[in-house]
Amino acid sequence: MKSTLGFYGGVGSVTGANFMLDTGNAAFLVDCGLVQGDRFAAEQNAVPFVYNPTDVDVLLVTHAHADHIGRIPKLVKDGFAGVIYSTHPTKDLANIMLRDALKVMEYEHERYGYEVLYEVGDIDHALSLWKTVGYDERFSLPDDVTAHYTDAGHILGSGMVHLERGGQKIVFTGDIGNVPQPLLAPPVPPTGYDYLVMESVYGDRLHEQVKERTALLQHYIEETRQKGGTLIIPAFSLERTQGMLLEINNLVESGAMKPLPVFLDSPLAISVTDIYRRYREYLSPEIQAQIKAGDDIFDFSGLSFTRTVKESHEIDEEKGAKIIIAGSGMSHGGRIQRHEQNYLDDPKTTVLLVGYQAAGSLGRILQDGAKKVTIDGKPVKVRASIARIAGFSGHADRDQLINLVAQGAEKAEDIKGIYVVMGEERSSLFLTQRLRDYLGVNAKAPNANEEIEIQF
Repeated sequence: MKSTLGFYGGVGSVTGANFMLDTGNAAFLVDCGLVQGDRFAAEQNAVPFVYNPTDVDVLLVTHAHADHIGRIPKLVKDGFAGVIYSTHPTKDLANIMLRDALKVMEYEHERYGYEVLYEVGDIDHALSLWKTVGYDERFSLPDDVTAHYTDAGHILGSGMVHLERGGQKIVFTGDIGNVPQPLLAPPVPPTGYDYLVMESVYGDRLHEQVKERTALLQHYIEETRQKGGTLIIPAFSLERTQGMLLEINNLVESGAMKPLPVFLDSPLAISVTDIYRRYREYLSPEIQAQIKAGDDIFDFSGLSFTRTVKESHEIDEEKGAKIIIAGSGMSHGGRIQRHEQNYLDDPKTTVLLVGYQAAGSLGRILQDGAKKVTIDGKPVKVRASIARIAGFSGHADRDQLINLVAQGAEKAEDIKGIYVVMGEERSSLFLTQRLRDYLGVNAKAPNANEEIEIQF
């Protein structure tokens, strides 16, 4: 049986995931995300879908990051009326993530004239189409396709999508978690597949600092304490923020570090943290045991949650050493930008980058060593130190990605195709070549909007 695999987003880029499996009788979309970070992102997100949304029967969501879910309400607005599937936490997280994305779009519409892609009613409609399943829970889809999710180890509830039909199997990894993660169990390597669509964010790099990441974090905190300055951590509200809170919690409560003021300045991150509390069974066994022993891992001496704009501005009144954790993780929006406006020109400030910085984003510009940046149209001198801890990345690195394939591929000749996506072009091509050379598999980095015929 012949089917078509379409790569309509997330190709040559780490964002905008959008892949389709069309059997001829049914169309299965995997993820429908926003393009982020790029200065032309708003225009790209407003472009009509390559396919007709009314022709899509099922949408399978791998996880709740905006670059995987952010255009779902637009898909619904444009006519999609099928069923949406995900794990239980992903739906709850998507509810708040999509509403937050709408607020950002409305702000950018007022300020820059960018198009608002959808309305609140489209979010509500999308959620009404949504069904949830647990890991390894098999469910039936149209045209004799069966499906299940396995743990991707990336964020709370993240899952790899397994689709099977007529003895053929294709797996969409979504984003694959870094090992070890502060909060989550390792990803479960997929096995027995004929085709694999896999991410490659760090397909050409290693996370050398995984073992040292906690010590490095403590180093930058203590350095900030000695300077009496401000440690600014731009952190993704979903997963990275919760991981940072856990790390600081453990440093403080173990006595390894004296408390100092820590401000979680993100209403979105605060809401996400509440969902993490609710779904503790999705956390790693070690973290579950820590919670069961009585440790509230998201609460420690010195921590303050700042929900309102007024509370956010009052952070400036806190004199002496302090830590500000705020979104967005690539500094392309959110409250982090006001803090960077206020503190970047202070030599006592350190901006600590703990996640991927997409090309064109303010975070990437800072990471690349700019001495002057523009924030909200205002020039800002950069006198602050810019530091980076790669080990906190939520994505698997090059060797982890190769090992994931190696563990699931007993015989390379049994794999009909591996399609490398969700990475900058250099990263995807590098990983593709490594998979060919090291494992002897038929790996390919597709082009944007390419459609490939497969046996499924």
